[in-house]
Amino acid sequence: MLTTAVTPTVTPTAALADTPGGDDAPLTVTVQDARSGDARPADAGAALEAGPRDAAALEAGARRTASRERGTAALATARRTTLRDASRTESKDTFTPGSAGLGDPYFPLAGNGGYDVGHYDIALRFDPRTHRISATTTIKATATKNLSRFDLDYSGPAITKLEVNGKRASYRRKGQELVVTPKEGLPSGAAFTVEVSYAGAPKAINDKALGLEGWINTKDGATVVSEPDGARSWFPANDNPQDKATFGFRVSVPVGLTVLANGEPKNPGIVPVRNGYTTVRWEMSQPMATYLAMIAIGKFKVTEGAVAGVPNITAYDPAVAKKSKYLHRTTAKAIAWESKVFGGYPFSSTGGIGDKLNVGYALETQGRPVYDGGPSEDLEIVHELAHQWFGDSVGLRSWKDIWLNEGFATYAEWLYQEQHGGPSAQSIFDKHYRQKGAFWDTKTGNPGRADMFDWEAVYLRGGMTLHALRKKIGDDTFFTLLKTWTEDNKYGTVTTRDFVDLAEKLSGQDLDPLFDAWLYKAAKPKL
Repeated sequence: MLTTAVTPTVTPTAALADTPGGDDAPLTVTVQDARSGDARPADAGAALEAGPRDAAALEAGARRTASRERGTAALATARRTTLRDASRTESKDTFTPGSAGLGDPYFPLAGNGGYDVGHYDIALRFDPRTHRISATTTIKATATKNLSRFDLDYSGPAITKLEVNGKRASYRRKGQELVVTPKEGLPSGAAFTVEVSYAGAPKAINDKALGLEGWINTKDGATVVSEPDGARSWFPANDNPQDKATFGFRVSVPVGLTVLANGEPKNPGIVPVRNGYTTVRWEMSQPMATYLAMIAIGKFKVTEGAVAGVPNITAYDPAVAKKSKYLHRTTAKAIAWESKVFGGYPFSSTGGIGDKLNVGYALETQGRPVYDGGPSEDLEIVHELAHQWFGDSVGLRSWKDIWLNEGFATYAEWLYQEQHGGPSAQSIFDKHYRQKGAFWDTKTGNPGRADMFDWEAVYLRGGMTLHALRKKIGDDTFFTLLKTWTEDNKYGTVTTRDFVDLAEKLSGQDLDPLFDAWLYKAAKPKL
């Protein structure tokens, strides 16, 4: 995401921690990082998080904590045995509810426990006169525990029908939660299908701290921008970036309107007309987080081409169509350059959409970013397309690590300038390093929900963190790191700790002090 309006001692602690999601995972002994809040197994975590590798200190620490660890391990073993013994009698016959939420520190109710979604199919009919929709979302999922009921995230129009495996299911709505109770329990490992039909006028989610998101009505249609949790405004989902899935879209609109979505149109050119409506099908065949799902409806001017071996499909609202050639041309240029720097382009098509949304930001909707009013400069396009690697393909496991998205996309801007006759990344870094006061007051690696899209704390200082890393490990290792990161984690989800571990592995250096200073301290790091 790129906003157009800018608002201005590592001590590992041993803990017994449940995996977010309540009864979905057994209890394990972990070490919790006091900087980032990440937890990892105690046997590996302490060494990785302890800071400088001093063998004598680690040995002394081990002696001091040996008896405590033996006691803790014994307790954990006893509790695991209890859970295992209980599961022997309960696993086949006992069905319990999935959790409401996955424990994200910023959005604790986003996502749900007990199942994994493999595919969404969204069939939607849109009336531009009333901005009403009638829709059916079909969800293909697999139970990860014995489920008596499960939740979906949904804040959209009234539900008209809900079925699980072809049978009517009972449901209730509780805030953003849609609580579904199927007629029969869903055994762990079983595939199941949920069909939710609904009708009405979707409404955007207006978050006081983060702005408008979700379904945005426009003068001639509607466009969706859902970061961080706006998907629930227009379709029921497991709305957490951890649970990626493939998507299909079937959108019916009056003749004369154009529909775009993620991926590519299926059977292009075949648009049957029925009662004055045409139906257009799009498919996103690579896994996608729900907040990146997008449709755009309007009187768009569409330009098609190809870059990096994939289709380049761009579209513009007539009110800003004079920029359409610029968007198409610059998208191709940026994708070609980024594919060389970050590795092969991860999706089956690219492009962009310029529409008048009045939300004040652009969003990296997967494969085809949305630009409010159209992009204002090359760097805006470079930023959103860099997210196709950093944020879309390599996704977040937790929103507190948002710098992995925005810091990387910001640094892509700096690299682009450096390699296209602009200022060097070092000069940009130096300019921002001279900042004083409030610029350094927020922790980049865990900024808090209200500041997760703060331009200075997350975007600029995230980029500065990467430049500090580049200077520390050298250009050869740094650029190898970027490509290895995107390839090893393609279509997956990651944490900051994952990135630090990979950087240390490739560089052979202890990088904890660098990341501590740049990500987890509200103070100006020393150079």
